[in-house]
Amino acid sequence: MKTALISGITGQDGSYLAEFLLANGYAVHGIVRRTSSFNTDRIDHLYADPHVPSRLHLHYGDLASAARLRHLMEVIQPDEIYNLGAQSHVRVSFDEAEYTADVVATGTLRLLEAFRDYSKQSGSQPRFYQASSSEMFGASPPPQTENTPFYPRSPYACSKVAAHWYSVNFREAYNLFVSSGILFNHESPRRGETFVTRKITRALGRIRMGLQDKLYLGNLDSRRDWGHAADFVRAMWMMLQHSVPETFVVATGESYSVREFLDVASEYAEVDWRKHVEFDARYLRPTEVDSLCGDSSKARQLLGWKPEIGFRDLVKSMVDGDIELARQELTLAGAGHTVSRRGGVYG
Repeated sequence: MKTALISGITGQDGSYLAEFLLANGYAVHGIVRRTSSFNTDRIDHLYADPHVPSRLHLHYGDLASAARLRHLMEVIQPDEIYNLGAQSHVRVSFDEAEYTADVVATGTLRLLEAFRDYSKQSGSQPRFYQASSSEMFGASPPPQTENTPFYPRSPYACSKVAAHWYSVNFREAYNLFVSSGILFNHESPRRGETFVTRKITRALGRIRMGLQDKLYLGNLDSRRDWGHAADFVRAMWMMLQHSVPETFVVATGESYSVREFLDVASEYAEVDWRKHVEFDARYLRPTEVDSLCGDSSKARQLLGWKPEIGFRDLVKSMVDGDIELARQELTLAGAGHTVSRRGGVYG
C-alpha cells in the first residue's frame, strides 16, 4: 500500500485527489489548518470515526510551520507528496499580498526543505507534486505551453512563479523527484463560492428558487480554459507515476469568456441572466489577465492524459448541484428556519 500526503486536502482539488487515491488503494494523510469552525465539508463523505480503522488520516498543520511539516514528514513517511495548499483567490491576493507570498511561495519552500531532509534521512525515493498555476503566464498570449514565458499579473501569480522555480531548483540541485503541473482553471460543484464560476451557478440556483434577485460581477470578457477538477487531479497522479520528474501543462485547449459561461449556465438553469446581472467595479483586478488557453500536448503524449468531462457537462454539473442546494435552502426557509448563504441553519 502506497502512502500519500496532501496539503490542502480540504480544498476542491484535495478532496477529489483524496477520493482518487483512496479508490486506488492508497493510505491518504491530509494536512488541515486549525480553524474555529469545521472546514472539512468537502471530505466529510470520506472521513470515518477516528476510532475505526481507516485509510484516511487528518493532521493539524500549516504551510507556515516548518517544524510541523518536518515532523509530519518523519511520522507519515509518505511515498508521494502533493502540495495543493495555498491562498488561492487571485483577487484576495491583492489585499493579502504578504500572507499569500508566505503561504504560496515560502510555504512551498518549507515543504520542499522538509521533503529534501526526509528523502536524505530515510534513504527512500519519495515523489513530490507541486501545484503550479496558469496564472503564472498572466499577460503572455495564448496558447500557453511549458515554454511560454511567465508574466504574472497578481501577487498570487508572482508567488506561484516563485514556488514553481523553487520546485524546479530542488529537482535539479538535489536530484529529487519533483514534478510541477501548470494547471489551467478547473472547476466543479465543490468550487469555492467566491470563485466566479461557482459564484455564477450558486446565484443562478438561488435566483431560480426566488431566494435572490441580483448577481454582481466584474469583467465578463476575461477568457479562461475551464476543465473539471476530477480530470485534473488524475493528471497530478499520472505525473508522479511517470519515469522522470518534469513540468507539464494541464488544460483542455478550449477557452470561453465569463459571458459565455453565463450563457451556458443560464440556459441550463432556465434563467435570463441579463435581467439579474449587474456590474460591480469592486470585482475588477488592478491588473487583469485577459486570456488563458493551454496546450497540453506534452501531457497527452508522455502521460497519456486527456480530459474526459467537456465544458458543457462541467457547467451542467455545477448548475444541477447549486439548484439542488437552493432547493434545500427553500425547504428549510419554508419550515421557519433562517438559512445563511453558506448553508448554515438557525432557529
